[in-house]
Amino acid sequence: MANEADTCRTLVLPKLYAAGWSDEQITEQKIFTDGRIIIIGKKAERKQKKIADYILKISKNFPIAVVEAKANYKKAGDGLQQAKEYAEILGLKFAYSSNGREIIEHDYITGEEREINEFPSPEELWERLKKNEGIPEEGEKKLLTPYYNLPGKKARYYQEIAINRAVAEVLKGKNRILLTLATGTGKTYVAFQIIWKLWESKWNKSGDGRKPKVLYLADRSVLVDDPKDKTFGVFGDARYRIKGEAKKSREIYFSTYQAIAKDERRPGLYREYGPEFFDLIIVDECHRGSAKDDSNWREILEYFSSAVQIGMTATPLRKDNIDTYSYFGNPIYTYSLKQGIEDGFLAPYTVHRIVTDVDATGWRPEKGQVDKYGREIPDGEYGTKDFERIISLRERTRAVAKHLTEYMKSTDRFAKTIVFCVDQEHASQTRMELNNLNKDFVKNDPNYVVRIVYDEGDAGKGQLGRFMDIESTSPVIVTTSKLLTTGVDIPTCKNIVIFRVVNSMTEFKQMIGRGTRVREDYGKLYFNILDYTGSATRLFADPDFDGEPARISEEEIDDEGKSVEGTYEVISEDIPEEEEEILQSKAPVLSDDSEGEIRKYYVEGGRVEIVASVVYQLDSNGNRLKTIEYTDYTKNQIRSMYSSADELKAKWSDPEERKIIRDILSERGITFEYLAEITKHPDADPFDLLCHVAFNAPLKTRRERAEMLRKNKKDFFDEYGPVAREILNEILEKYIEYGLKELDDPNILNVPPISEKGNLMEIAEAFGGTEELKVALSRLQNMIYA
Repeated sequence: MANEADTCRTLVLPKLYAAGWSDEQITEQKIFTDGRIIIIGKKAERKQKKIADYILKISKNFPIAVVEAKANYKKAGDGLQQAKEYAEILGLKFAYSSNGREIIEHDYITGEEREINEFPSPEELWERLKKNEGIPEEGEKKLLTPYYNLPGKKARYYQEIAINRAVAEVLKGKNRILLTLATGTGKTYVAFQIIWKLWESKWNKSGDGRKPKVLYLADRSVLVDDPKDKTFGVFGDARYRIKGEAKKSREIYFSTYQAIAKDERRPGLYREYGPEFFDLIIVDECHRGSAKDDSNWREILEYFSSAVQIGMTATPLRKDNIDTYSYFGNPIYTYSLKQGIEDGFLAPYTVHRIVTDVDATGWRPEKGQVDKYGREIPDGEYGTKDFERIISLRERTRAVAKHLTEYMKSTDRFAKTIVFCVDQEHASQTRMELNNLNKDFVKNDPNYVVRIVYDEGDAGKGQLGRFMDIESTSPVIVTTSKLLTTGVDIPTCKNIVIFRVVNSMTEFKQMIGRGTRVREDYGKLYFNILDYTGSATRLFADPDFDGEPARISEEEIDDEGKSVEGTYEVISEDIPEEEEEILQSKAPVLSDDSEGEIRKYYVEGGRVEIVASVVYQLDSNGNRLKTIEYTDYTKNQIRSMYSSADELKAKWSDPEERKIIRDILSERGITFEYLAEITKHPDADPFDLLCHVAFNAPLKTRRERAEMLRKNKKDFFDEYGPVAREILNEILEKYIEYGLKELDDPNILNVPPISEKGNLMEIAEAFGGTEELKVALSRLQNMIYA
């Protein structure tokens, strides 16, 4: 009987060849995801990657169908569900399952499922797809134009979908197109390939065979200059960055809105280009004001209304970006943060919610209290939303800085960290506190902690460049207000610190996007969100797009910034009642500061403590899981597999079955090391720990189990001579000290002091031979759990 590999090679592949598919059109064993990253304690590991048996392509970058093969002794339809799942992920209209003798087709265009005798030819599938999608004959060649092969970059499946769908819509004559792709998914690459295909195939609005005029538009210089100088470098002299002068002899133009928009001094540089000058406009981060009805930037888009305009955003439809969706229409493709995490292309995250006492209960000045400048502070209840806007509490900043420093000391002091502050002044204060708390590092690296804000100018840009550089180890901690919320690629950023209230869902998603990139080669598999204002727990309200955090925590900290036992146990997806009161607290509003008045009240002294801290994470199925519920989660998983401790024990005693159990639990995000850590039973045997958590069984330490074996099974040891008994006892000592992995390790006989008894042959002789040695070791493992 042929297995699946044999079926693929000897039966399915010949049928594909017979239908006219060439080797260039067939990709075998196509890996199309990286495998979801699961956070287990302080470690992370990947789940299995998704692999399709065959992907069929019309051209190099245009897949059209997926084929799943089953062994020839199975039914052809056995693989259809998997083929359909893969087709839906990959955006394909045709799914096939075959055992080499029979073929089942699922056609997503008609909804029909049927058994067929042979695979359709490439020409047949292409005709069926073209008819359904309305692809014009004159656009066929342009749509199938290959991507440009950028060194070190290969299109991921969702990028292929976005590129091909966008180009198809352009060729069909659609003028407004929107792509919603989560931060970190490579929007610049997608934009480049869209432009390349249209430029290389000489598409333009007039259809006269010339290369198109393209405008790449964004709201920040870094979003324009970086793509122009790097990704788009292959266009050479066809590129032009619009700055003060409207050259018209190039083909790919780059500009910020500000550079061409009208202002008090200029009528608008964009008007020096004719309304029909551009064929295509790419609007990066299009949610950032370009489509608002009353925006000066909107005038630019309306002026060039004859051009095809493609908007790119990382945020789904929300109240604060509704103009974007009204202008561009519904997205033709959405790739969410949740899907990116599921595929393993984006990093999962833990959320740590930390609360100071003044954030939890509010702050009220004493009667007649004055600030550092001698001004009487108006009476009233001040809450989180008022801090650093109306009231500046230096001790609150100091307490948070202490907590963040202690957190990094306990995790990784070289983990790149962004601290989002209320304003530039607050960013400066926070930087100073962090600097002084990390003097041991700062004395060797003055740039260990820096502030990067608009006021920093070229010096700030230099620090930002080093912070973005994956090879640079300095700076490590950056404080900012809004400069780093978008358009900045920091692949190795591991900590996102929220130290200001964020009310905009769009802005919040952009802030979190600074941490979503994965750099496995640099040890970056997940990131942490440290939330000191409650913004994360309020704004993670979109599980369909964002998924849920892998972990959310809430912890108390004292005025020294150290964690103390928490009083908060639960954070709901809604705003906690305490935080709702704080956010809605009635506080005085400062007068207009246009006459040069100091705009805040500055309070020195006093005492601020951290009063609560909680951590949440996701289980392996993507459900939100609080750390204190980890034992309950483990209990439910074990009970879903075994009805009693005795049933678990019957399987556990067998080394092979034990390995299967461990692998299943690991796949579900459960490790004994982490379970022992959070239950505070590091010396417990894994079996006893599982039974204790799942069935409330008495807990035994590994030493207790070993001593029970020595006492109750003395006859077992007496069967062997002195050397063999000594080896068995040394194996037990390894088990006591290091745990179950020592018993399961086949190399344990090569480790001192056991290895000092001789080589493997000599050790085996002490037991009467190799087989006798294997039997003795197996009996030892079984009797530990007797």
